[in-house]
Amino acid sequence: MQPSAPAPAAGRCVAGRTEVTVAPGAAPRQRLCVRPGTVVELVLRPRLDDKRWTAVRSSAPVFVLVSGWQVGADGTARASLRCAGTRAGAAEITASAKAPDVAGAARVAFTLDVSVVPYPKEG
Repeated sequence: MQPSAPAPAAGRCVAGRTEVTVAPGAAPRQRLCVRPGTVVELVLRPRLDDKRWTAVRSSAPVFVLVSGWQVGADGTARASLRCAGTRAGAAEITASAKAPDVAGAARVAFTLDVSVVPYPKEG
């Protein structure tokens, strides 16, 4: 699934390593433009409601692969997002949450739209 909003300007793309921290009250959807090979540390701070972070998934693992999922004792969840090394593309990264004592599936509580934009070619 492609993000519904246009891709960010390529001049504002992050390269190397970066961190995206989602604190309580943050917008439920954000966008991030990265260069190929970038590693993003996604940090999900503990929620203020009774829900807990349960999983992070990528809509397109060929472009953005989720790894290293862990939830700390304080409720902070972390995942590494490894972006494609050479290809351009986009992925929706969704973070789900649910109350631990309630039956049923977790619901998406945060979405990060990641655009992988190659470096411009010199000519």
